[in-house]
Amino acid sequence: MDLHNGQLGARELFQAQSHIYKHAFSFANSMSLSCAVQLGIPDIIHNHKKPISLPDLVSSLQLPPSKINALHRLMSLLTHLGFFATTKLDPNHGDQEGYVLIPSSRLLIKSELPNLSPLFQTVVDPVMVAPWQFLVDWFRGNEETAFETAHGVGIWEFCDKNPKFNNLFNEGMASDSRMMGLVIRNCEAVFGELNSLVHVGGGTGIIAQIISEAFPTWILILGLGELNVGYYGQHRAKRLCVLHNWSDEDCVKILKRCREAIPSKEGGKVIIIDIVVDGDKDEHDITETKLVCGILAPFGRAVGK
Repeated sequence: MDLHNGQLGARELFQAQSHIYKHAFSFANSMSLSCAVQLGIPDIIHNHKKPISLPDLVSSLQLPPSKINALHRLMSLLTHLGFFATTKLDPNHGDQEGYVLIPSSRLLIKSELPNLSPLFQTVVDPVMVAPWQFLVDWFRGNEETAFETAHGVGIWEFCDKNPKFNNLFNEGMASDSRMMGLVIRNCEAVFGELNSLVHVGGGTGIIAQIISEAFPTWILILGLGELNVGYYGQHRAKRLCVLHNWSDEDCVKILKRCREAIPSKEGGKVIIIDIVVDGDKDEHDITETKLVCGILAPFGRAVGK
């Protein structure tokens, strides 16, 4: 149908308008969730041990009474987005509803593990948000990353010069790594037959700790800093989570070195854990998340996959 010749129906026009508005204001979704996390709302509901009413939530947050309507709007949005749910309170409260946690918000409880609130706060930090305002300049310019366009240096150099943000970034990455414990515990067919493993690009060592707890008899080497696969030639298994940080040529080089390091007689395996887009099998939301992660490569890294 031709929009400009009046051949598009009113219903389709309003659906198109709604779609545009949804994405124009989508930043409000992440900022609202960030607000809830910083206020400690998931923790308050968790510690309340039962559904919490809006007045009780305001009281627990020690907010001015004048903010109750604003908090109701915030919670209504986050409930609609699938981070909280509501349920009827006991008969003594009439028809009043209380808020409860669901899986997404349980992952944001700061006192529990796994806890993704550090990762979320890293992603919405002004340092990480600023480069998105410079995407047009980056496309038209010569900088390797949009992060460099926004801040004048690459993300790793920025971390080196800003210890506070570096700590935030490391905590965020570590919180994401803790989710790997679920993969390791539920993929015994992949990990269970091994007796030694090198964790390349180990960061703060969270995944190495998870692996050692799951397989205490393994010989485990944590590889930090620069990638030097040749150093690990005597070991029988490799695990790489950092290929998306390397160019095509370096990825081929890394994998060849890993293959060389696996003894031909005893055997072994290279285990790669990374994001793979499969639009035919994945749910729509999962595909969208993966595609968003994909655009982060030119956003923050010069040669990422």
